[in-house]
Amino acid sequence: MAFHSKELAKAYWRENIKLLLSLLFIWALVSFGFGILFADALNNFHFFGFKLGFWFAQQGAIYTFVVLIFVYVYKMNRLDEKYDVQED
Repeated sequence: MAFHSKELAKAYWRENIKLLLSLLFIWALVSFGFGILFADALNNFHFFGFKLGFWFAQQGAIYTFVVLIFVYVYKMNRLDEKYDVQED
């Protein structure tokens, strides 16, 4: 990966870190927030026959994590193209 200038490299990594932090925030909210902190409130609702808080703690956090992996790959490919550092 070769950048044409240090400014482009800094901008690329700034956007990369911003994307990582936003995806990590979503992951933490779903796994820790929905599965633990807000589980009692979410258990008032049902999803596929299970209490929603329980479902997030057991399955929802895993599904969300897998989706976030695909979102990260898609967004990083777009970011690489934007800064012309994509792999051929």
